Amino acid sequence: MRGVSMPTHQYARAAESYLQPGVVEQGEGANMLPFPDIEVLTASTRAYTRIVLRIRAQAEAEAKYLARMAAAEASPNHRSSPHVKKNGHWQSRASSRAPSPTSSMSHSHNHAHAHSPARGSRSRANTSSSAAKAFHSPLYQLHRAPLLRVFVPSPDGDWLSDTSVMECEAELKRAGVSKLLRVGDVVWDVAAGDEGNVGRMVWDGRYLIDLEYKYSKAGDLPRYFHSLAFSPSYFHRVIRTGPSASSSGGNPIVYMDVSPWGDELAANLQLLQDRMRTETPQGALHNVVRWVHRTSFELRRPVRPHHSDTRSNRSNNYRLPIPNVEGFFVDPGWYGTIVIEAEGTNEGLADLQERCGPGVFPPRPETVSGKSRGAKQEDTKRVFRIMREKSRPGEIWIRTVRDKERLM
Repeated sequence: MRGVSMPTHQYARAAESYLQPGVVEQGEGANMLPFPDIEVLTASTRAYTRIVLRIRAQAEAEAKYLARMAAAEASPNHRSSPHVKKNGHWQSRASSRAPSPTSSMSHSHNHAHAHSPARGSRSRANTSSSAAKAFHSPLYQLHRAPLLRVFVPSPDGDWLSDTSVMECEAELKRAGVSKLLRVGDVVWDVAAGDEGNVGRMVWDGRYLIDLEYKYSKAGDLPRYFHSLAFSPSYFHRVIRTGPSASSSGGNPIVYMDVSPWGDELAANLQLLQDRMRTETPQGALHNVVRWVHRTSFELRRPVRPHHSDTRSNRSNNYRLPIPNVEGFFVDPGWYGTIVIEAEGTNEGLADLQERCGPGVFPPRPETVSGKSRGAKQEDTKRVFRIMREKSRPGEIWIRTVRDKERLM
C-alpha cells in the first residue's frame, strides 16, 4: 500500500537525506528523517515488485484461459453448447469441471446471454473477447513490460555505479523474484529519482543492463536485445521517450537485422515523394515535400499444424523464429507488413542497401576498397526507429537511423 500511495519522487528525497553526513543514524532526534526509515522503504519496494509479478501471472493465466475457451467454441468439432432447452426455456448446462480463477467473471457474462439463443456462437465469442479486455490494473498492462522497483540509495547520484547495479540485482534476490524475471523486464531504482529514465535498467536474463543514450538523451533499449522478440509497444511508457517536438518525434529505437529478407526488400524498393509536417524554430508548422526510399517485407504468421493436439506441436512449432538468433521468436505484434523508410539521398540508399545483406545489390566501389566497415558500423546497420504516427496493427513503419544521428 505504501508503494502505491507514496509519490515516487519522495523515494529520491529520502535517499538523498539518508546519504547526507550525520543523517545515517536514525536515533539522533533532530536528525531523524521525515520519511519512513530505509528498511521500511526497501521492504515496500520488494512487496511492490512481488505484487506486480503476481498480477502479471494472473493476467496471463486469464488470457490463456479465455483464448482456449474462444478456440474451443470456434472449433468445428465443438458440438456441445453451454445452454440447453428445457420446457421451452434456455438454461445453462451444469459442468463437472472445477471452477477456474475466472469463473465468476465468465459466469456473469454467460448469465447475461443465457436467454439469447439466437445469437449463437457469435455472442459467446464476443463474450470471450470482451472478457479478455476486462482485465485492468494500474500496476501492470497485459503485453507490456512490467516496471519493477528496488530501493538502493547510491552515493554516485543519478548515474548508478557498478556497485549500485549489483546491489539492485541483490535486492531482486532478496525479494525472492529472481526466478520470475524474464528477458525485457524493466527494473527501476526509485532512489535515483523520477526524471526521465533515471535509475531504469533492463533484465537480460542474467544481469541488469543500463539503457543506451547514443541516439536519445532520454535513453533507449540497449542493443543487446532483439526487438523482434518484443511487441512494438512492449516498452511504451515504461521506457520513456524524448519529447514529440524533438527530431526523433519521441519514436523509440529498435534493433533488428533485416538481411534475411534482403531479396524481398530489394524487389519492393522505390523512390517516392512524401509529405510531412515540420516545425520551425519559431514554432510554426509547414508542410514539406521530401524524397524517401521506401520498401517493405512481410512477416507471415506460421501455419498451425493440423494435428495440434500432440505434445510436440504444443511447443514452438508454429512460432516464427528470429533468423540467426537461437532461442528467440518473433512476437505476434510484428506479424504483417514492415515498411522501411530511408533518406531519399544517395547516402540513404547506400545505407539501406547495405542493411539488405551482401549479394543482394552489386557492391559499391567504396565498399570494395574499404571491404569492411568494422564492428561499430555493423551495429549501426541494425538501428531503426519506429514511426508511431504511421504504424497500426498489421503494418509497422520504421525508418533507418544512420551514424550521423548519434549523440555520443
